[in-house]
Amino acid sequence: MNEFVLTLALVAGLSLGTLFFGGLWWTVRKGLSSRRPALWFFGSLLLRMSIALTGFYFVGHGHWERLVACLVGFAAARFIVMRLTGPPVEHHNSTAKEAGHAP
Repeated sequence: MNEFVLTLALVAGLSLGTLFFGGLWWTVRKGLSSRRPALWFFGSLLLRMSIALTGFYFVGHGHWERLVACLVGFAAARFIVMRLTGPPVEHHNSTAKEAGHAP
C-alpha cells in the first residue's frame, strides 16, 4: 500500500473526526439554549453520522488499511477537539475542595 494514500486516509479521518466532534460540541452549545433541544440533537446526529459514514465508505474503498488509517485520524481528532473545546484545566487544591463538602 502506498504511504501517500495512507497519509491521505489519515488526513481524511482527521477531517471527518473534526467535523463530527466539532459538530457535536457546537450542537451541545446550541441545543442547551434552544426551545427544541431534541430536534437539534437528533438532526445533528443524523447529519454527522451520515457525513462520517459516507466519508469512511469513500476513503476505505474496499481496503482495510485505508479504513484503519482513517479510523486512527478520526480518533485523534476526538482528542484534539476535546483539548481545544474543553474547560480550562484547573489546579485542584485538595484541602479547599474537601472543606466545601459535608461529611
